[in-house]
Amino acid sequence: MSRYNTPFEIHVHGDVPLREDVAYDQIQEALKPLWQYAGARSLAAAAESHYEDEPGIRFDAENHVLQMCWTVAGDDDFRQAIEEACMGLNEIASAGAPLEVSFYDTEFDEEDPNPEAEARDDFIMAFVGPTPAAIMQVQRDLLVQDVVHLMERHFEAAELGEVVGAIDKLFNERFNALVNSMQLGRPPRGHGGSSGHGGPRKPRHLH
Repeated sequence: MSRYNTPFEIHVHGDVPLREDVAYDQIQEALKPLWQYAGARSLAAAAESHYEDEPGIRFDAENHVLQMCWTVAGDDDFRQAIEEACMGLNEIASAGAPLEVSFYDTEFDEEDPNPEAEARDDFIMAFVGPTPAAIMQVQRDLLVQDVVHLMERHFEAAELGEVVGAIDKLFNERFNALVNSMQLGRPPRGHGGSSGHGGPRKPRHLH
């Protein structure tokens, strides 16, 4: 279906390592929620991004990596589409990987002289992986990276061992709780926090 006057341009960015036995038709099936959302009849028909300088959706067969730098017009209902696509990618991923999903307000003019004008931009992190442990490892690594980067403004890296240890403890407790609750068949899809509305716009990925 065609989408006109949509409130957002939605950018999906990330590289997902795939199992060596995965074929293109399996990738197409996993990403069906995305290419159907774009109104296409196949992945190939939707793989090109809205912007020419973005690679779109590509499968690097030599390295077994799905590369995504793809923009599509849409609304908040895209969240359901990316969630379903992540479930499909879980089945063919060889390791955990993050996907950045950015919502850009198409009606916001960055040159608007109105100082009270705020963009409805939003940002979420989604995670895929073959197991809950693989997904949590990626979540843990990104959190450690963010926290260390922030705290290195005030402390030496060598002083942050206890902070990293505390983060590891939290993730170990979460994983143990997941195992004990017998939810291994439903790995966390990892909608990380929202960036909120307003404020400086998150720059697009440039290639």
